[in-house]
Amino acid sequence: MSAEDDTELFRRAVEGARRLNSERVRRDARRPVPQARFAREDRDRVLEESLSGAPVEAGDETSFHRPQVSRRLLLRLRRGEYSIAAEIDLHGLTAAEARIALAAFLQDSAARGLACVRVVHGKGRRSGHGGPVLKRSVDTWLRQRDEVLAFASARSVDGGTGALYVLLRVSRQGKWGHS
Repeated sequence: MSAEDDTELFRRAVEGARRLNSERVRRDARRPVPQARFAREDRDRVLEESLSGAPVEAGDETSFHRPQVSRRLLLRLRRGEYSIAAEIDLHGLTAAEARIALAAFLQDSAARGLACVRVVHGKGRRSGHGGPVLKRSVDTWLRQRDEVLAFASARSVDGGTGALYVLLRVSRQGKWGHS
């Protein structure tokens, strides 16, 4: 196609068009000041996402704490400075079985006054392209449980990113409070 053909095509395309009256166009109009119209909704969505948990990958470290738990306490939990009173190993369970077993374990541990427990979910290395199913699910479930005050990936000697230290709200008034 030549330049003459292009020109002819353009003229046919704009054949019925009319020129705008330039007096009606405001060239000096200032742009409006940007306003954060959805700031509150954005903050709410971020909070909801943080509670539901972002996608967790096989090697990712995970942690969470409620507002009443200090960052210092979370750091001590991450370092494994609390005595593990009980543990549950969810390897080999389906997601549905793991959810039921985890809920019963957490409820029983809190009722028995156990402050810190370990949850072994595995690293999800055999989960395929979908990523670590149990690891991601356990992260979400723990955030939803009232008895869970905080959790963090375990030290490598205790399972590393395949396990979590979980700090529980115990039924009696304890070191971390809240009956």
